[in-house]
Order: sequence, then structure tokens, then C-alpha cells
Amino acid sequence: MPGRGSNNRKPFKTSSMGAAPSQYAEEVDGNQEEMCPICLSGFKNKKTLDKCKHSFCEDCISRALQVKKACPMCGCLYGQLTGNQPDGKMEIFRDPSLHLPGYEKYGTIVIRYTFPAGIQGPNHPNPGVRYPGTTREAFLPDSNKGNKVLKLFDKAFAQRLTFTIGTSVTTGRSNVITWNDIHHRTNITGGPQMFGYPDPTYLQRVEEELEAKGLTAD
Repeated sequence: MPGRGSNNRKPFKTSSMGAAPSQYAEEVDGNQEEMCPICLSGFKNKKTLDKCKHSFCEDCISRALQVKKACPMCGCLYGQLTGNQPDGKMEIFRDPSLHLPGYEKYGTIVIRYTFPAGIQGPNHPNPGVRYPGTTREAFLPDSNKGNKVLKLFDKAFAQRLTFTIGTSVTTGRSNVITWNDIHHRTNITGGPQMFGYPDPTYLQRVEEELEAKGLTAD
């Protein structure tokens, strides 16, 4: 692993998988003559989502929320998003002697994700097909903002949102573990083009990215 002192790092924290989705609230109305935007027919047991106020047939919205806990019309979240990330672990190390470009006053948080090889389950693209194991590392400055993002990364991993199984955009290989649209800085240097530092707006951008998935510091 790049950086000084890597051979002497001790795990600071290990996160395990799993987080049960929370429930959403709905308002139930009687039959209406308006059209359901999912089935494009008149409402049957109309349900109005409590936050965004979009309405659907009871059966239509129940099935939609089983796939993704968000309004099909506006994307407003209802409950907790859960992904199909395979079983693995997230380890956190701190290296006070390693300084990221742009954050020279701080040490570095090193995040190590480890996944053993396994077999795809029913929520993966090709159930029953094997996928290889992998190890990935990412870096954050050990600053207040960096630690805030770290907590959000921890939540994302617990909700199985950080990785998925699919086709690698770099190698073209199928049935492999890939990043799942939560951007990490996987190099110490090289700037944004090399997924490294310096990148002055990265922490703010990734925090907004995580917030869009319902992951906040609260």
C-alpha cells in the first residue's frame, strides 16, 4: 500500500454488514378517478406518500417500494436504501505520518475494504455464478471534514451501498465486485483525474452524493 508506516498500521475499527430498512408512512384514501402514474389506470385504493404527496394505487406503490424505497415520481426517499453489496469487511487505519496533498496539516485515514470470493445471490445480476474476491483501499484526510465523510462511508457500507457486482469499467470483466457510485479517492496523489489528491472540493461533493442516498450525519 502506498504511504509511509503502512506495515505497522493496526485496525482502528472494523464494520460488519447489515442494516434493516426503516418503515415509511403513507396516507390512505378511497378510490379516486385520477390516473395512477405507475399503471396509468384509475386509482385502486389510492395511497398518498406522506412527504412528497404523490399518489399511486396501493398495490403499485407497494411493489415499487420493495424495489427501491423512493418515490417513483420524484425520488424522495422513504425508509433506508439497501444495496446488494456482497459480504465483506471495512477496516479503518490512521497514519499520522502520511499527508495528502492539500491536507499537509493532517494525517491520513486509510480505509480498506476486503471481500472474499463468493457466489452471486438472487439479488445479483447472475445468481449462482461465482465472483472473485478483492481488496480496495481509499484515503481521507484525518480532519474534521474527513472524519464526517468517514462516518457516512461507514453508514453506506452497513447499508450495502458502497459496492455491487457487475462489469468493471476499467477491465471490462463481468461478474466482479465494482464500486457503486459512491466516489472514493483511491490514490494519494494524481488529482481528480487519477482518483487522488489534491482535490479541494472532493469532500463536499462526496458528502452531497451520500446525502442524495439518504445518508446524513444525523
